[in-house]
Amino acid sequence: MTNDEIRPAGPADVPAVKAVTDAAYEHYIERIGLVPQPMRRDHAANVAAGQVYVTGDPVVGLVVVEERTDHLYLDNIAVRPDAQGQGVGGRLLRFVEAHARARGLAEVRLYTNAKMWENQEIYPKFGYEVVERRVDGPYDRVHYRKRLV
Repeated sequence: MTNDEIRPAGPADVPAVKAVTDAAYEHYIERIGLVPQPMRRDHAANVAAGQVYVTGDPVVGLVVVEERTDHLYLDNIAVRPDAQGQGVGGRLLRFVEAHARARGLAEVRLYTNAKMWENQEIYPKFGYEVVERRVDGPYDRVHYRKRLV
């Protein structure tokens, strides 16, 4: 596998999926006062469901997507801190959009915590627009969408 290839994760990738997710999100714990939800996910179940795609050898980035009736939901995008700023996240976002188009879905949706302001600078650069800001339990979230047509 080349470092640019994005492939479905397999069972052997579960430890790397957990490690990359934890590394990408752990610095937010103090800022938001909670463990970010991607760190709490059942990574093995997501991999088994075919929802996780990884890139790099070893894995440096990943996305978790869920196909919905009218859109593709991007549940998680994570890049190992030492690989950030090298275009990995952008490649993963473009992959998600191509994945949605291939399934005939005209929109990608996602959300980020309101205190993860770095993400709020990144998503608009890739054409995502804010739909709403909503508090879900203890999480203050900014919801985004990108229309693909």
